[in-house]
Amino acid sequence: MLQRLCNHASLMIVGIVVGAALSAGWHGATRMAPAHATATHGADNFAIATGLVDDGIEALYFLDFLTGDLRAAVISRRTGEFSGFFEYNVLSDFVGMTDEPNFLMVTGQADIPRGRGPTQIGNSLIYIAEATSGQVYAYALPYSSTLNAAGKPQSGNFYRVGGGYFRDAFVRDP
Repeated sequence: MLQRLCNHASLMIVGIVVGAALSAGWHGATRMAPAHATATHGADNFAIATGLVDDGIEALYFLDFLTGDLRAAVISRRTGEFSGFFEYNVLSDFVGMTDEPNFLMVTGQADIPRGRGPTQIGNSLIYIAEATSGQVYAYALPYSSTLNAAGKPQSGNFYRVGGGYFRDAFVRDP
């Protein structure tokens, strides 16, 4: 009788463990979270970066330090070619900087309201800092997922979202 109770108890424990394992797998507890990465690189006179604009679609951002031109290109889901082109000149936003600006550029994800209508802002922001003056501004890309899915070209200007001074004192080269 005692052995029979032990067998039933061990079968019940095995059943609970197997049921919990199946339930955890069914609800995604064993699934790995996807990794999202962006890339940034700069040289003496320009910087490039990538950032998400929509699910599975990134933009390639390019900043020319000499002209202040910020540009972006987005690949079409349908054609696999660049179909979205955007631009903006950032020099007018950075007040009181030197003749040779020292820019830095990174991207970050933006979980902000994207608006309504055919054109919304992308899922990432572009942060541009000018190291000498201590100013940083964030820019958003206007993006139409409908045009991208149809393989149609799109273009526009970046929106300046916000920014300002992040350093109290102006730094001069020695």
